[in-house]
Amino acid sequence: MNATSAWLLTVNKKLNSPDLTAVYQQDKAGYSFKVFLIDDSCWLVASWPKRSRIAFRLAYSPNDKLDLKKLVEKDENITFRITSLMGEYEAVVRLPAGEIPVLRLTTTLKTAAPVLFPYWPRDIVPLGAASSDILADGEIKVSQVGTRSGQLYFSLTRPKAGSVLYLQNLTALVDYNQDTETSAGNTVGGEWPEIGFALPPTLKNKPLVAGKSYVLSDAFIAFSEEVPVDEAAMVRQYLDLLSTVYLALPKPATNYQPWPEILQKGLTDLQESPGCWNQVDGHHYLNAYVCDYATPPEIMVQLAVLLPLLDYVEWNDSQLTVMKKIKDGLPAFYNKELGTIMRWHPKVADSMEGEEEHKKPMVMDSWYLQHPLLNLSRLALKGDKVAEQLFLDSLEFAIKVAHHFNYKWPVFYKMDTLEVIKAETQPGKGGEKDVPGLYAHVMLQAWELTGNKRYLAEAEKAALKLKGLGFELFYQANNTSFSAGALLRLYKITKKEVYKELSYLCLANVFKNVKLWDCDYGYGKKYPSFFALFPLNDAPYTAVYEEQEVFCAFHEYLRHAEGEAILPSARLLLAEYIRFLVDRAVYYYPTMLPQEMLSDEVKTGEVDPNLWIALEDMHDGWEKSGEVGQEVYGAGNSFGILPRHYMQVEGQTFLIYTDYPTYGFSPKKHKPAKFKLAGDARLNARLLLVKTDKGKMPEFSVRLNSLKEDLKATKTKDGHLEFTVPGDSDILINWK
Repeated sequence: MNATSAWLLTVNKKLNSPDLTAVYQQDKAGYSFKVFLIDDSCWLVASWPKRSRIAFRLAYSPNDKLDLKKLVEKDENITFRITSLMGEYEAVVRLPAGEIPVLRLTTTLKTAAPVLFPYWPRDIVPLGAASSDILADGEIKVSQVGTRSGQLYFSLTRPKAGSVLYLQNLTALVDYNQDTETSAGNTVGGEWPEIGFALPPTLKNKPLVAGKSYVLSDAFIAFSEEVPVDEAAMVRQYLDLLSTVYLALPKPATNYQPWPEILQKGLTDLQESPGCWNQVDGHHYLNAYVCDYATPPEIMVQLAVLLPLLDYVEWNDSQLTVMKKIKDGLPAFYNKELGTIMRWHPKVADSMEGEEEHKKPMVMDSWYLQHPLLNLSRLALKGDKVAEQLFLDSLEFAIKVAHHFNYKWPVFYKMDTLEVIKAETQPGKGGEKDVPGLYAHVMLQAWELTGNKRYLAEAEKAALKLKGLGFELFYQANNTSFSAGALLRLYKITKKEVYKELSYLCLANVFKNVKLWDCDYGYGKKYPSFFALFPLNDAPYTAVYEEQEVFCAFHEYLRHAEGEAILPSARLLLAEYIRFLVDRAVYYYPTMLPQEMLSDEVKTGEVDPNLWIALEDMHDGWEKSGEVGQEVYGAGNSFGILPRHYMQVEGQTFLIYTDYPTYGFSPKKHKPAKFKLAGDARLNARLLLVKTDKGKMPEFSVRLNSLKEDLKATKTKDGHLEFTVPGDSDILINWK
């Protein structure tokens, strides 16, 4: 047993007292729930069908005597009005219902005086068996890191009772965080058995205001009687519990963003801004960051922008001269002596001063070899012969590296000797653990391009190295997401269930690193951040490049999943991430943000607030954003979104837009336009008929395939027609 605080020892003893009498009790969904007042605290104790117990604190006033003034039952809510020296508490309990029980506990305090909270104990006590005062043993599998979701996923292992996903709705704490100037980051976690949520300590001169009501907690708790027996069961349980809590969680409204207009602004600035470009040996190359002339051109940067541009021109049936400019410079990255593409442009790689350990000519960051190969393979499969040659000529080197490291890549190594420069991300944490999945993706592309089964065998060997990594698999968000898609493809090719389960493992690692709350305090008021994704396990900010690539990878995953029996929880979460991204992503552009929230100091290059080039980094509401730089290689943002969410009908002056992914649309003149929405029918998506000229819009008939009546539209201020439609729907659109 770990050491515990005096608070926990006292609470455990009092909650196990034989003289304790409940002020409320009820059985629901096979669980028993009792509420107790013990001196300075009010607790709800939940008992599993197997009688093991866990307690959640509803109210707390240190060294006080709480007094229950009123208990009201109405509309499935039980409200406890409790007085204390600090003020009046209102604790609302919503008992669970449904196949997976979800309990909601919301606590509000109306302060009697200005109050400071220099310390706040965590709010969960794993009590253990009903007949024992020995705290339960358990295992924490996921907890909050930084400003990610306020989540705690754990199992009670002795007595073996079940598992819990606890999610604190941190959005609701906005008034507390705003008035006390505190962050909601790192508030949910702890060390067993002292676990749960703790309010961030207040500053001396930033108390809660007297007479004001503050939400101090809004917890959603999903229960399961299962203690997972293996990794696959754990991952399925996590995704199922998370999606169930997500359905119950209040979610912010989204807005339609005019991506065709945004794209044109971004395209103009990308092509015309001198800060985006460098020139080497007669060819033009994109800088990694605006006005970053000190860093040599990188092949990853060129391809990270080129591929989204290709998506756009294929959608628009157009040509962009900027694409030829980028393509013409790619062959220079090939090193004939080593037989591979290089990260840095060989002509100027020696100009680096090595101020960072990876900024040396022969040093390779493990994923930086695989990612460009993946993008070259995508070009090759579309018929680009130069890209095909570069890809095929580099495969033997990639395989050599994989074999040398036994499919377990370090962080940095030397290209010429394969000497490890940096083995682990942190001591004891291992290297870039998701690279085997990215390598498997590259090998699958090679197999598809050539038909050589050797590459398929390589993909399988690498994929199996992900097994057993649990929630430690994630190194970088886009690479883990690409890995998920590759593993689903492997499952479809081989019919081996292990690959489908490993694809879920990758998805679970990604969803562990999202932010299921909206930071509405400080600068966070200026932009939406719900369902934002962090690029690395420990990154303190969300980043445009990784988010844009995850968005595309999730689209691809859903495309491969069409017609497949995949987890409904995975389908739901994938579609919802995409729905929120197409609203949020516009706020990575500094042009959409007030200048006072942009960082005064920039690590790389410069930030031009008037340029439609996205910032790399968005931070907690008390921190300024854009301190890393203005990310040219994140320019694919709008070029990835537009072709995936706007459907064109030949000869018509309107576009069909949805914020959910779609299947089965083909751009024909024929009516009706038909397509299917991804996602879950329990959640709604936005469908817009977007006006593209000044003429009159046609008369439309929009209906769900299962219904005979037309859907009603709302006309927007820009003349578009907006509809609300459930996910997983078949849509038919007629016009005249």
